[in-house]
Amino acid sequence: MDVLKRFWNEHVALSNWLILAIGFVIILVFSARDVGFTSGQWVALIGVTVGLAGLCAWIISWE
Repeated sequence: MDVLKRFWNEHVALSNWLILAIGFVIILVFSARDVGFTSGQWVALIGVTVGLAGLCAWIISWE
């Protein structure tokens, strides 16, 4: 647990990106599970979603 606390305190933006990316991908999969995307489309959507989470974490760090 100390490793997670130290990582969180030393890499705030990266930690935010990780948490946001996991949440965004869960929401994406839950929302689009019945759409019928191909595996390539899923990979592209998840990649763009992780990138969006990174941009959100970067904007949050402007504070």
